[in-house]
Amino acid sequence: MDNIYISVIEALIFASDDPLQPKEIIDSVKEIDGSDVEITEDDIEKTVDDLNTKYDQQESAFTILKIAHGYTFATKPNHAKYVGYLSTEKSKRRLSQAALETLAIIAYKQPLTKPELEMIRGVNSDYTLNTLLEKNLITIQGRAETVGRPLLYITTDEFLKYFGLRNITDLPKPREIEEIMKDEDFLEQKRRIMMNEVEENLEAELESSNEIEPEAETENESTPE
Repeated sequence: MDNIYISVIEALIFASDDPLQPKEIIDSVKEIDGSDVEITEDDIEKTVDDLNTKYDQQESAFTILKIAHGYTFATKPNHAKYVGYLSTEKSKRRLSQAALETLAIIAYKQPLTKPELEMIRGVNSDYTLNTLLEKNLITIQGRAETVGRPLLYITTDEFLKYFGLRNITDLPKPREIEEIMKDEDFLEQKRRIMMNEVEENLEAELESSNEIEPEAETENESTPE
């Protein structure tokens, strides 16, 4: 592989909104420079590793992550708290506790049917499943070969992107989850999210009450003494 393609690979990954798969990089290069160009997935993997080494040596704020079967640019983990403080993207896409619980069960037990899910959770999961389907975090794989042939649910590449995973096998083990739950940074982020949610609910209640009060005043004015 020619050295020029190092910067081409870097540029393609940087310009892509979604994780870029090796095949897409190869197709882009060959479409422009010809099908005889010698570039393989191993070349791309090595290039990404070399770029990340260079970023580390330069103490750059960026790194290339290997997630969702592809590559994407991201800020380094030690900047996460600062970036997270300013970012509103996660709050807009925040999942409820029920959705997170459902998603975790599907991720670890997939493929999973709705009856199996509800047996584990102990509650009806229609609304939560629809929410996760709308967000494209889960999808329907097919039907189970059991009575009634219920639908089978699995996680998607969007799920991998959302949680920063390269493959489903990168999910933390139960012991690792326990360690994460005790981490001070995690607890602080959780506290902030909960406080933000409380503030949003209060603002919504205030807006709702402000909309109602003027109507009440108008009715009082029109009522004869």
